Amino acid sequence: MPRSAGVCLMGVCEVGRGPTVLATLDASSLACMVFGWDGSLRAFSDAAEWFVRTAALVGDRWDRPGLGEWDVRALVGHASRSLVTVETYLARPAAAAEMASAADYFRATRAVAAGPAVAARGRDAGAALGADPAAAVAEIAARVRALVDSQDGSELVTTIAGGMRLGDYLPTRTFELVVHTADLAVADGLAGPLLLAATGRPGLPVGFSVL
Repeated sequence: MPRSAGVCLMGVCEVGRGPTVLATLDASSLACMVFGWDGSLRAFSDAAEWFVRTAALVGDRWDRPGLGEWDVRALVGHASRSLVTVETYLARPAAAAEMASAADYFRATRAVAAGPAVAARGRDAGAALGADPAAAVAEIAARVRALVDSQDGSELVTTIAGGMRLGDYLPTRTFELVVHTADLAVADGLAGPLLLAATGRPGLPVGFSVL
């Protein structure tokens, strides 16, 4: 499993999170959240756009330390899977919704997210981005956003945790995109601790302030 480690990327400080962030997510924090389809679409689109813009800033630093044992290419590859899996799962219709919510999905995948296969898939996905990873990310995002825009959220998809409605699955991808884009783009030492606290992990340091 990738280790949590403090690293700096592009003048950006990472604050000691490993790529298995979802393994320690407090799913109860999502249990009371209701995601309308239109709002979910906007959030996913905005997160994808931010990811694309941030990946474009990497330049030639794809082999720099990214997160834990990942370099930047592998981290971006892992984040890109938040887009690719939507496309893949839509191509595998489910017979029933076995996962009723995003919170159920996170609970069901907690053990998987903590396993070593996550790191390997990130490296593989990074390698698959080819000679121009930023361009590949932009192409993937454009393709998947267009696909999702043509859905209504009721589609049953087969995820790693079982059947889900797309409307329940999509917020999990938005969450992943936001977390891992933040891994690339945190500009100071503030956003990292705040993100940790907001996702149910260690609380804010004594005296912490965003001012």
